[in-house]
Amino acid sequence: MTPFSGRFLWLTLAAGSAALAAASLALTEWLSLQPCHLCIFQRLLFMMIAGLALVAALSSGILRGASGALAALAAASGAAAAAYQSWLQGQPPGSVSCAGGEMGPVERLVEWLGQQVPALFLATGFCEDEALVILGLSLAQWALLGFVGMLAMILWLMWHQLRITARDRRQRIRV
Repeated sequence: MTPFSGRFLWLTLAAGSAALAAASLALTEWLSLQPCHLCIFQRLLFMMIAGLALVAALSSGILRGASGALAALAAASGAAAAAYQSWLQGQPPGSVSCAGGEMGPVERLVEWLGQQVPALFLATGFCEDEALVILGLSLAQWALLGFVGMLAMILWLMWHQLRITARDRRQRIRV
C-alpha cells in the first residue's frame, strides 16, 4: 500500500473522522461541556463518515463508489450544520436561539438517539453558545473546517477512482 493509494487515503479519512468524533466525546467529558443538537448531529456525521470511509477502504467498485457518495453527502451535511451553528454563534446574544418552536428532523433524530444512547447523543446545551474557543475559533468553526477538508478529500478520491476506472476500460478496449 503506497502512501497515496486510494485505500490508504480512505483509511486515513476514516481514522481522522473517528478521531474527531472521539475528541468531541472527550472534550465534552473532560471540560463538562453541554453539547447542543447541532453539536451531537455533527458528532454523528463524523461517526458516519468514519464508517463509510472504512467501507470504501475495504471495498472496490460500486460499493466503494456508493460509500464514497454517502460519505460526501454526510460531509456536506456536516459542513452545512457547522456553518449554520457558526452563524448562530455570531449573532448578538439573545437575538436568535436554536431552542423553542417545533423540533425539526435533526432535533428529533438527536432526541431519539439521546434516549437510546445518552452517553453519546444526549443534547443538553444551546447551539448559539460558544462553549469553547481554540485559537480564536469555536468548536463549530473547527468542525466546519474538518467537514470541508473531508469533503474535498472524498471528492478527490472519487474523481481519482473514476479516472483510474476510465483508464482501465480504455486499456481493455485496446487489447
